[in-house]
Amino acid sequence: MRVLLVEDEEVLAKTIRQALHADGFAVDLAFCGTEGLWAARQTRYDVVVLDIMLPGLNGYEVCRQLRASGVWTPVLMLTAKDGEFDEADAFDLGADDYLTKPFSFVVLVARLRALIRRGAPERPAVLTAGDLSLDPARQAVARGGEPIPLTPREFSVLHFLIRHRGDVVSRTQILEGVWDAFYDGDSNVVEVYIGYLRRKIDQPFGRKAITTVRGAGYRLAADGG
Repeated sequence: MRVLLVEDEEVLAKTIRQALHADGFAVDLAFCGTEGLWAARQTRYDVVVLDIMLPGLNGYEVCRQLRASGVWTPVLMLTAKDGEFDEADAFDLGADDYLTKPFSFVVLVARLRALIRRGAPERPAVLTAGDLSLDPARQAVARGGEPIPLTPREFSVLHFLIRHRGDVVSRTQILEGVWDAFYDGDSNVVEVYIGYLRRKIDQPFGRKAITTVRGAGYRLAADGG
């Protein structure tokens, strides 16, 4: 099991490498973001352990560029940044796991083994359905390259639909995925927001990406309509 560890604190990096060696991992080190990005692109690793605060390129940018170039190696962010927005940013940019310093080596090893078991399926940072694109990190939506401004709730509904593109999703699933499982308001709010989205991502472009499946729910066409 081959690991790339990108960490600018050399003493910590060597300590982690020694601990991982003891558990059967082969570990390559990179001490800056630029070096880590190059190594991850050139060599097939089972997993990348990536600090966020790095010289050259920060960990967010390394992860973003890896995903943009089609490198789907699992990435675990290892960092002292423990804010919930920092963690959300990491996942939006394509990271697979997030562990804050100080950490337990036992937990680190367990998480690395779990990531390796999952493998490296494609997980693009920008979601697409035909020429419709949604970038969670930048909160940006475009159709054929033309930006489409959405409200935060409209964006969340479209994000849910595009993650399930091609599938029929019910009102209840949308409510639980976008509002929450305990929402007790009128379920017709889903239909209202579907209407808003159609007027923004479909009608101006002569498309019909979002269709109603009678008695079942809604479907966003995988090809963008």
